[in-house]
Amino acid sequence: MEGGQAGGGLRCDREEGASETKGELFLRLKKVSYTVEVQGTYARGEGAVLPGGGKHRRHCATSTDSLAVEYGKERNLRSPLQSVETKKLRWAAEKLTMKLLFVLLVSCAWTLIGAQNYYQALMDYLENRLLAIEDRMQLWHDHAHRYHTEMLDFKKLTSEAMAGLRNDHSMIFKDLEGASARVNLVERELEYLETQNSPRACVNRADKVKEQEAWGLQERDEVEVEDDWEELHSRVSDCVEIISGFRSVKILKRIGSHKGMWTRDPKSSKVYIFNGTSGDTVYEFKSVRDFSRSLGVMGSRTIHLPFEWTSPGCAVYDGYLYYIKQKTDTDVQVVKYDLRSGSVTDTAMFPMERHASLYTLNPETVADLAVDDEGLWLLFTPTDSEPTISLAKMDTTTLDIEQIWDTRCPRDNAEAAFVVCGTVYVVYNTRLASRSRVQCVYDVNDMMVSEEAPLLYFPRRYGAHASLKYNPEEKQVYGWDDGYQIIYRLTMKRKLLA
Repeated sequence: MEGGQAGGGLRCDREEGASETKGELFLRLKKVSYTVEVQGTYARGEGAVLPGGGKHRRHCATSTDSLAVEYGKERNLRSPLQSVETKKLRWAAEKLTMKLLFVLLVSCAWTLIGAQNYYQALMDYLENRLLAIEDRMQLWHDHAHRYHTEMLDFKKLTSEAMAGLRNDHSMIFKDLEGASARVNLVERELEYLETQNSPRACVNRADKVKEQEAWGLQERDEVEVEDDWEELHSRVSDCVEIISGFRSVKILKRIGSHKGMWTRDPKSSKVYIFNGTSGDTVYEFKSVRDFSRSLGVMGSRTIHLPFEWTSPGCAVYDGYLYYIKQKTDTDVQVVKYDLRSGSVTDTAMFPMERHASLYTLNPETVADLAVDDEGLWLLFTPTDSEPTISLAKMDTTTLDIEQIWDTRCPRDNAEAAFVVCGTVYVVYNTRLASRSRVQCVYDVNDMMVSEEAPLLYFPRRYGAHASLKYNPEEKQVYGWDDGYQIIYRLTMKRKLLA
């Protein structure tokens, strides 16, 4: 009966899972037994699921004991075959595993070898680059060392050259000082010779011809010579002196601005200060001594003019102030102001085509008034296109124009001018202040021409005069040089036909 059940159970297996082998059945039975032991019951109402995926019906297996008996019989019958197959499967699995491990090891080794080669190549590249950088740094170091050495050599050479230049400069400076001293000595000797041996005054060609004619007449007949001499002398002014040189210079003090004017009344001891290039205020001092002892313009008498003076071209003569008033660019007016009464006594208008500067180095001066032994003079230029300076003789009482001359003295590089005994002395300089000099002379009596006049240099080496005013009583020139008040004492000599 049991055998029939068992056989029926086997038949059920063949019917339900005919495709299963006995080994697979053995495995299912083992798993079913394990499931019953764990859960305590056998799948009630349903067939138990076996490891092979098939199902047993209830009528195929009713109890655990019958299954166990069948399992034991099958195990005893199939164990040798199963062990052999199991060994083969294990060997195949191990072989496959070994192959996989071998392939894995080979691939890992290959990868490691490739990585090692790559990193070795990278290290070689980096090492080569570092070596190249080191070589270049060494090259730069060598170049820097060479440049440093060359710079030291150049510094040494420049130091030696500068030392040599300093020595040469000191030697040249000493030579120039010696030359300057010798030039000054020569100038003093020439001035001394001129004072000891008065040269003949320069005259124009017409005067020379007349002079020769006079001498010829003197040889022929003394009476005719006396008549010709009187005729020639009648053309000469009563003032018979010309400048032969500058005797000395005195820097009195420094007040005011860069440009201005100061002068002294020839008929009194009063001194007048005009600060700047225009204004309506004049400062009066009682004497040059009071002015030199004063602190600035303190202690002076302040004079306020009714009209503003333009340019430092003013003049003071016998208690009257003559100054320039410019209303427009084409009208220049000369104003006569009484310093005692404080009133304007007369005015005179000089029409001009347009604004013109008398001196190019002092463009603020549109006209310049001057005083000498013969009276009042006016230096002006009609137009800005006129290259030379014109001179007019004015009446001190009525301000009428008596006569006008073209001095033929150029305006270019002129800084100031003054009149001595009817002779105009135009002072020239350079844009950069240097030694002022009298370079053009014009005599209204035609007794001396500019080409034959001596070249006179001012004693002060470097300066720029804003104004120069001659005082006929003292034979002195009052100058305003960069804010300094200066007095130049003149050395005079007589003209030839005086």
